[in-house]
Amino acid sequence: MKASQFFISTLKEAPADAEVVSHKLMTRAGLIKKLGAGIYNYMPMGLRVIRKVEAIVREEMNRAGAVELTMPVVQPAELWQETERFDKMGPELLRIQDRHGRDFVVQPTSEEVITDIARQELKSYKQLPKNFYQIQTKFRDERRPRFGLMRGREFIMKDAYSFDRDQVAAKASYQVMAQAYRRIFDRFGLTYRAVAADSGAIGGDLSEEFQVIAATGEDAIVYCPESDYAANMEKAEALAPAGPRAAAAQALTKTATPGKSTCADVAELLSVPLQTTVKSLVLATDETNEAGEIVKTQVWLLLLRGDHDMNEIKVGKVPGLAGFRFATLGEIEDHFGCKPGYLGPIGLKKPLKLVVDREVALMADWICGANEVDFHITGVNWGRDLPEPDAIADLRNVVAGDRSPDGKGELAIERGIEVGHVFYLGTKYSRAMNATFLDENGKPQPLEMGCYGIGVTRLPAAAIEQNHDERGIIWPDAIAPFTVVVCPVGMDRSEAVKATAEQLYADLLAAGVDVILDDRGERPGAMFADWELIGVPHRVTIGDKSLKDGVVEYQHRRDAAATKVAVADILAHVKGRIAV
Repeated sequence: MKASQFFISTLKEAPADAEVVSHKLMTRAGLIKKLGAGIYNYMPMGLRVIRKVEAIVREEMNRAGAVELTMPVVQPAELWQETERFDKMGPELLRIQDRHGRDFVVQPTSEEVITDIARQELKSYKQLPKNFYQIQTKFRDERRPRFGLMRGREFIMKDAYSFDRDQVAAKASYQVMAQAYRRIFDRFGLTYRAVAADSGAIGGDLSEEFQVIAATGEDAIVYCPESDYAANMEKAEALAPAGPRAAAAQALTKTATPGKSTCADVAELLSVPLQTTVKSLVLATDETNEAGEIVKTQVWLLLLRGDHDMNEIKVGKVPGLAGFRFATLGEIEDHFGCKPGYLGPIGLKKPLKLVVDREVALMADWICGANEVDFHITGVNWGRDLPEPDAIADLRNVVAGDRSPDGKGELAIERGIEVGHVFYLGTKYSRAMNATFLDENGKPQPLEMGCYGIGVTRLPAAAIEQNHDERGIIWPDAIAPFTVVVCPVGMDRSEAVKATAEQLYADLLAAGVDVILDDRGERPGAMFADWELIGVPHRVTIGDKSLKDGVVEYQHRRDAAATKVAVADILAHVKGRIAV
């Protein structure tokens, strides 16, 4: 490709609404152009990156035995009504009607459609296993689209769905995909982690997220530097502290804490470590009748150490707490006789269900609210002042320095951007849609399913968040819009420069290198600034002065300075620097 024939449109300033680095740089480098809130044109430079991502994904999916198809962006509501997701999904699901008043959705994902295909086509165990995938446009009506392609409304995704005869076979298909994903992300040339993820309401342990490591990442990744353990924050287990519990050493004392309603404020006032305080979180669960009316409410009190945060996913898995909500002010005052900020488990007005975090269960001489404004209780001990807790669970987010669940060291935490997810679905959709096959005995059995997604348009944004500097983007070779740029200086004034540039360009093309020749006649400063902003990883500069010495200049995007290379050696040098 020659730059004069291509479309290059760079900007000196990022748009005012661009908040993160990837949004700013993708816009400035001319990769994307905003059309509406969360909706972007993929400009020629950006589309080249997306096509390279797609090519790697397609090659590895095919290699893993998956079969490509394409499902419609607009899908009949009837299928979504079979699984009840048409009504249960929130406003993120865009619902539309055609001219006849029939309901449709703009797909955010395609479990229903692929299950409909499977129930029509996969009739016998002899046809299994099967894995179908597509690379297709999706739409999710985000309330507040932001961060460019990181959280847009329209996006491109690779979604795959496996179908198997039983759990053993389904888990084998899952492992095939998990390994294929590792090959895919290895080829992208990004630093990433495959982390254990929560499986949600479906349950089970087979769920992994693929996170690109970036300081600006939205997700917290928990890992052990001394082992292979890695999980997202929702999944990471906080082990119980080593026992036994210390003996009581303080008397139970009601202590004035005027105006101090947080654990941090109380700890500061009393000059004690925050770790000696206990926070009270009040939740509620509702029981409803067939009409959806609340017929019974149960109030719960959760106790966590003052410096720890509640993990809502873990709490939702405590028996009885599925679908919990935070208690209302009226419910709190009814059970505690006090407003929030001074709550505790001693002296309750009404009984409730108490669940204690593992850490709190082994604490001694702790501090909690006195259920009276401006007062807390110090020196609280289990057994002496309160009955031993009857419900103990892992309720909190882990913190750096916690023991690793695999027993091989301490946990560390870093930020990541989720760009892929592999997930064992089981029979959730096949049962809802009666997708069955006949086994060896001629009996119908529900298909076991898995789903596997990669955010194709999110991935370039994540790559930029991980790879950039003050001058612009630094693409990994595998997904750069161009791998090499040849920059001739004064090409229009020097036949030697023009001839050398044209020859190197032709040689690189012949060698299968994705190269662009900048023949626009730009000044060197402007030309270099464009390619540093765009992030092409390898640059060869050809100038009249250097040619007289028989050399050209090579510089990788990460190099601090250029390297002089003999004209005769430059092709081999560039090929040697390109990542295989």
